Amino acid sequence: MQAFVDVVTKINGWVWALPLVILCLITGVYFTIRFKGVQFRSIGDMFRLLRNNTSEDGISPFQAFATTVGSRVGMGNISGVATAIFFGGPGAVFWMWILALIGAASAYAETVLAQAYKDREGGEYIGGPQAFISKGLKLKPLAIAFAIAAVLGPGTLMPGLQVYSICSTFENAFGLGQLLVGSICTVLICAVVWGGIKRIGKVAELLAPVMCVIYLIMAIIVMGMHFTELPAVFATIIKSAFGADQMFAGILGATVSWGVKRGVYSNEAGQGSGAIVAAAAECDHPAQQGLVQALSIYIDTILVCSASAMIILLTGNYNVQGADGSMIVENVSTEYGILWAQDGVIQAFGSWGGKLLAIMIVLFVFTSLMGYYYQAESNMKFLFKGKKAGTWLMRIIFMVAVFSGAVVNGEVIWSMADLGVGLMAWFNLIGVLWLSNKAVAICKDYDKQRKAGQDPLFDPAKFGIEDPTGAWSKQKALLEQREKGNK
Repeated sequence: MQAFVDVVTKINGWVWALPLVILCLITGVYFTIRFKGVQFRSIGDMFRLLRNNTSEDGISPFQAFATTVGSRVGMGNISGVATAIFFGGPGAVFWMWILALIGAASAYAETVLAQAYKDREGGEYIGGPQAFISKGLKLKPLAIAFAIAAVLGPGTLMPGLQVYSICSTFENAFGLGQLLVGSICTVLICAVVWGGIKRIGKVAELLAPVMCVIYLIMAIIVMGMHFTELPAVFATIIKSAFGADQMFAGILGATVSWGVKRGVYSNEAGQGSGAIVAAAAECDHPAQQGLVQALSIYIDTILVCSASAMIILLTGNYNVQGADGSMIVENVSTEYGILWAQDGVIQAFGSWGGKLLAIMIVLFVFTSLMGYYYQAESNMKFLFKGKKAGTWLMRIIFMVAVFSGAVVNGEVIWSMADLGVGLMAWFNLIGVLWLSNKAVAICKDYDKQRKAGQDPLFDPAKFGIEDPTGAWSKQKALLEQREKGNK
């Protein structure tokens, strides 16, 4: 086992070296500039588009939003925040915020491309980076590399962390054994993923808003209980983010690196996973779903991650490790991760709060795993050219990966999850940047129609995009009728 841990950790170190951290930040800034701050100037549009909750063939924009929020809002928002604080100090939270603000532009770009190049298969829409890289760049090897990374990441390496968190919190709150909890989780997930994206969308539509609201309410109550300490906590976050706090100055590089790494793991901006789910949505223009997905980045990081950070920092349930392995801050004896937030909730609400959070974690994990499975299955279909054997193989692999969270330790489980995220981010960001001119052109088309007072419609042919399966045939026909009427 130790040899396996060492290998995974070493490969993860290569994947998540400084170049990927810089690439994530630069890509976010690049798209923020090229889209003229679309993630800021179009916030009103984002909420307006969420009201479209109907779909004939795919899933609705709201269901896609709920599914991606459910996928994003998971252990990255709780134990991921704790991990960032442990290795990077409180300032890592600031860099998670920054990545969310600029990363929303990256999420917009990848979603626009995923929608523009989507296909229709078996009565459902399907797409993602594997599709727009293959069709838009004609780089089949890069598309295959991303698809393999998606099968390895969400489908194999990442699910265990989610179940490991459930097992830890239930053992801490109820004294239940990890094997028992892991077995129950595996059975429940199995029952849902066998139903496909439409069932996933319906379940996520119900669970995602509920779990976010309850968790945010808990965080607001904790903030109210520690109201006088809030200014000091925010000051520590800001100062340590730039090395201005003497206590954390020696880990400034780790502060930025872990903030970006955990930001990508949490909100998936630039990873490409959200674009896979977004491609399944039915909308009239790719930019519409791009805006919806940008909003999900804000929900994930600015709200939910901040809630976790406040619970952990305000209650003092955290440690910070220095670059040499010594402890800069050592407030608790528990392992970094989900238990820090759970102990903070217990401190604020009593033992019943810890039990409630344990149940909440089930919802966080459940929706995350549903999103993971769809991402992996979509790419397995791409690799197997839609053959059913690929789907069945993916289901078996995924169930084994889910159950692994009950038997693998926390150290290797985090390295595995980070490795999956990093591999996807590398291949996706290369593809998105290469197709950036196409994404910008589609964005301008949407803005032009909106300024003309029209409901934006999309014709892929105008952008040199083939649509052999007729995924955009309805919108194309409506656009042609409108243009004829204007002559």
